[in-house]
Amino acid sequence: MRIAAALIVLTTAGWAQFKSTVPLVVAPTTVTDSKGRYVDGLTLEDLFLYDNNVRQAIQLDWMTYPIDLVVAVQTSSNSGAVIDKLGGTGILFTQLLAADAGETAVISFSNEVKLHQGFTGNPDFVIHTLRMLRKEGGDARMLDALHQALLMLERRPPGRRRIILIIAEKRDRASQAKLTEVMEQVERLNAVVYWLTYSPLFEPFTVKPKTAEDLKPEAERSKSRKCALCASPDDTPVPPDLGPGGYFYALGELMRLHQPDLSSLFTKATGGRTLNFLKKNALEHAIQLVGEEVHRQYILSFEPKRGEPGKFHAIRVAVKNRPDLLATTREGYWALQ
Repeated sequence: MRIAAALIVLTTAGWAQFKSTVPLVVAPTTVTDSKGRYVDGLTLEDLFLYDNNVRQAIQLDWMTYPIDLVVAVQTSSNSGAVIDKLGGTGILFTQLLAADAGETAVISFSNEVKLHQGFTGNPDFVIHTLRMLRKEGGDARMLDALHQALLMLERRPPGRRRIILIIAEKRDRASQAKLTEVMEQVERLNAVVYWLTYSPLFEPFTVKPKTAEDLKPEAERSKSRKCALCASPDDTPVPPDLGPGGYFYALGELMRLHQPDLSSLFTKATGGRTLNFLKKNALEHAIQLVGEEVHRQYILSFEPKRGEPGKFHAIRVAVKNRPDLLATTREGYWALQ
């Protein structure tokens, strides 16, 4: 229990974007029926929230707040196949997830964290940014990336929802930021983390064959065959990108399985979701699922009672007189006072 507490120290600071002046626990809640369809139209009287099985007096935020979205992409040497799949997904982030009045920023991480696009509502900028990403470095400093994303969100205007979408492995490689510090930071800002994850061992085998033209920077690629003076695209086949590969790489990946699964820790702690993908259509479907969920949630909050510091409080939500409906929210929080 002490080890778990050391790994997941969560604060109960209120959502700054909802202008609360008292400490609140915020619980984004999704309600679905037996067929997995979203249920809309519920009221405050329909929803019960329990903290350690004790019903709480809750608030339901009715306003639709614009979204600030940070997309963080792993670009290390084993991520080439994933980067290829991101080329046409920019429109999904801006239109389906950030949506109206929302703004999207893009960062990458490997040996370091890089800002590629600041917050913008222009989908063309996001599309271009994702197409220009290239693999580099061998690490995956996802805690450092989360820390940077949270700093960016902290500087944004109040009155907006804060969402981070990570496209990466599940386990960190060489971050300088500490897990407990980033956990506290994400809870203090009431950001929600979604994680689209993949297997670095299997992902390279899902890439379509490439030519030399595909490896050129976008600005240097032949745009059309119709121009008589333009060079034809270089269709010379190139060897597949299998990432670092090799026996020792695979052995190292197996040894890393004992490290914390950050995708699970952050999504469960914030009320987000982890989705796995392998092929491009599965990645696009995962983005659509996240976008749909974000815009169909009930934003519940309550003021926690003082408790024993370091004690975990489990949260659950139920729908009044509707046992057939499933309400999903964050797993809980750690008391700090």
